[in-house]
Amino acid sequence: MSAVWLHVGQCGNQIGQEWWRIITEGAGHSCEADRYPFLSRDGKLGAVCVDSEPKVLRKAQKLVKHGCFRESNLIVGQEGRGSNWAYGYYGPPNEGERGLLQRTMESFRKETERRDCYSGTVLFHSLSGGTGAGLGARLCEEIREAYPVGHILSVSVAPHQAGESPLQHYNTLLCLAALQRSADGVLLFHNDEALSRVLSLQSRSPSSLSSPQAQASLSSMNSHIASCLAGLLYPVHNLTTPSRISLGLEPWELLRSVSPVPATKFLHTTQAHTRSTVLWDSLAASTLQMLPRHSPSGNPHYSSAVLAVARGDQCNSFLSSLDPVLRRLRHGHRCAAWNPFPIDYWTDPQDVVSPSPSSRSLTVCSNHSSVTDLLQRVGERARNMFQARAYLHWYHRYGCEDQDFLQAFDTLRTVTEEYRAGEE
Repeated sequence: MSAVWLHVGQCGNQIGQEWWRIITEGAGHSCEADRYPFLSRDGKLGAVCVDSEPKVLRKAQKLVKHGCFRESNLIVGQEGRGSNWAYGYYGPPNEGERGLLQRTMESFRKETERRDCYSGTVLFHSLSGGTGAGLGARLCEEIREAYPVGHILSVSVAPHQAGESPLQHYNTLLCLAALQRSADGVLLFHNDEALSRVLSLQSRSPSSLSSPQAQASLSSMNSHIASCLAGLLYPVHNLTTPSRISLGLEPWELLRSVSPVPATKFLHTTQAHTRSTVLWDSLAASTLQMLPRHSPSGNPHYSSAVLAVARGDQCNSFLSSLDPVLRRLRHGHRCAAWNPFPIDYWTDPQDVVSPSPSSRSLTVCSNHSSVTDLLQRVGERARNMFQARAYLHWYHRYGCEDQDFLQAFDTLRTVTEEYRAGEE
């Protein structure tokens, strides 16, 4: 086992619980060796869960009772962080050595020492919450400093555009800037896109005929994100040893495949799956329907690198239709001309996303320039608030300074310019 899985805040832990449900229950059909990357030698999951409030982690306590989780790896505070990035990042003024940050890093250190060979961290969190964004950013920086050789892959969830909190633009701005400095890659999920995808899937189900006004739940959105993660990060046939043992290389090979330029590291994920023998080319077309094609100003987006993961390829049907699938993906993603090998692919005979004898799934991860839409929108709204001096006293109270905001604005502007230069 090479990775430590770190879940921070309400969002990070809720998605984490769906993720571990897939690993411990949904993957029961697959080989036990596929679960090796997620377990310590004593059979417990290699995860650390932290939240500033106990409510969400109560569900994780059930996994402790079942022997799946290590109780010492559940780090719980007694007061929230008020949706304030600065409060989450710096913590309460008198927190001391037994604060949330210190306890988390101590559990994290012990978990890395249980690894056969620690290679990196997968961090689950949101961009808008006080704990997820603030403490998540701080942990990312602390882990980078303490383990400079290890990889850091962040699974980050962006808030709804319509608004979840008056501070969400500040929080997202500061968190994205911190991730750009410390993480090697950011799997970026958008609540609006997850909601749209879940509603689309529900509209096609037979039950939608009897309840056409059905609404997507938060749980179904978390399940969708966890499904995408399973499509990308669950062991694949390509990366196992000759004896069919997985070494847990998927997160780090993902970074190698889709982050060819360190300055551009924000990754977009789409997924299509079916329980019938639908052609792989049709699944590829379905993933492209979910891909943002143009910016609000009408400029076309592009991808610098793409990874396609085909699961349920029991008779090598994906390989037999490889050329048309890759050609469709290359055209649909407008792959950058400067990358001679823009598309990579993995295959596996089992489909962990939707386990059944005939199920198939295609998960596509791309380094896609549509992230600039988010960066520009967040930058503009946060700058308007900053210039009006709105809510800044809430951040100054916990140690955040104006210079932190100015540096974050500059970081997001630089990332946007890098993506634009990549197209040229």
